[in-house]
Amino acid sequence: MRFAVIGAGSWGTALADLLASSGHDVRLWVREPSLLSAIRSTGENTWYMPGVQLDPSIQYSVDAAHVLDGAECCLFVVPSQFLRFSLGVMKTHLPKKPVIVTASKGIELGSLATMSEVVEQTLGALKPRFAMLSGPSFAYEVVRRMPTAVSLGCAGKKVGKELQAAFSCGSFRVYLNEDVRGVELGGAIKNVIAIAAGISDGLGFGSNARAALITRGLAEMTRLGVAMGAKAHTFMGLSGMGDLVLTCTGELSRNRQVGLRLGKGQKLLEILESMKMVAEGVKTTEAVYQLGQRHAIDLPITTMVYRVLNENKDASEAVRELMSRALKDETS
Repeated sequence: MRFAVIGAGSWGTALADLLASSGHDVRLWVREPSLLSAIRSTGENTWYMPGVQLDPSIQYSVDAAHVLDGAECCLFVVPSQFLRFSLGVMKTHLPKKPVIVTASKGIELGSLATMSEVVEQTLGALKPRFAMLSGPSFAYEVVRRMPTAVSLGCAGKKVGKELQAAFSCGSFRVYLNEDVRGVELGGAIKNVIAIAAGISDGLGFGSNARAALITRGLAEMTRLGVAMGAKAHTFMGLSGMGDLVLTCTGELSRNRQVGLRLGKGQKLLEILESMKMVAEGVKTTEAVYQLGQRHAIDLPITTMVYRVLNENKDASEAVRELMSRALKDETS
């Protein structure tokens, strides 16, 4: 297949390299001319993935028209808050009924739209065929061909199977799931819980606390997801529990690192200014908090993370409040 990959961050670069190494025709859109020059001269994405030689068949360009020309699949790997803008920029170069895959894990602030809703609202007139790629997958490990399994949320069986086959290879196994809403919400909400897990670790709490946050975070994720039309069992899969465990425990998790540094007393602005890549959970926390209010769903962990991030609440006090909440049944 011919793939247009929009976004040359670490994840977009890893996916472009993975697809190219499987024999697909891959064109990667690079926003910054200086990064484009560096990639062409070194064969590496020196900004986001230094030290990794990329497949030489990948074509790179800052020209959206060139990247999208003849593409059978358009893979958007941009920060979730910029997806709507990116779709708008690319829209005039897309054909009717384009196949749009997003690998952006978040919920748009303001509109509180999921990624599939952003695509539908932006490209609805083109009747896009949509899929969401999500699951436990650090770019660093994928580009080094370490075994990885992910979910592909796609309501259309035919296009879903075609994409499943296209993305799958010896080191990257793709499972198909028709519950698009569940797949995209799992990928977004787990980042919020990962910040909480990082805060807990930063405060010096142990494995017990982290396990409790992961488990009760999964319960929050499922409650909100079901209220928004997702299927409960999706959150027990790769895009739910799988991605949640990875992001809450892995050293490569940007969202866990934000929480870890908050727990150690650093200020949020200082943390974000020092990061080259986006920690999606920071803005997604506000969106998930607002979705909980919209659907009248109790999200205690999300609420405390929101208050730490947006109201300067002391992290230790947030933990005390979580632990002193009224006792309840586990299934409620």
